[in-house]
Amino acid sequence: MKPDPRALREVGRAIPETVLERMGRATSRVQEESPLPADILESDTAYRVILDAPGATASDVQVQVTDGTIEVRIDRFRPFNEGFEMLFPGRGLELDGQVPLPEGAIDADGTTATLTDHGTLVITVPKAPTPAAEDTDEPNETAA
Repeated sequence: MKPDPRALREVGRAIPETVLERMGRATSRVQEESPLPADILESDTAYRVILDAPGATASDVQVQVTDGTIEVRIDRFRPFNEGFEMLFPGRGLELDGQVPLPEGAIDADGTTATLTDHGTLVITVPKAPTPAAEDTDEPNETAA
């Protein structure tokens, strides 16, 4: 019995599609399980943490400061692309990360987070006020 050429073509098309789909799912899982990379900057008055969040909207992003650690979670969605079929779902949809900052050195209540149009998440955490050095009214004594 001779194999049906149409069936062979279908199998030939199905194998690469299956391989691409599985590779894409594995790639997205790796991305989802890897912590979000972050740049950490410091000024005299604040810390700034910058993360990439492409494809996310403000409602997709959650930022929380707990015990001196910034916790970020991004739940983004893939928009429907009319006329196209997904072959390689390679982008992770659930991303998260933690960024530790010096304990006791931050004012968590003043934290702000901004998502730019380019998909960059900028988190600014003010430094906690430091106690001012106590002024004394006593004159400095110098040895004569």
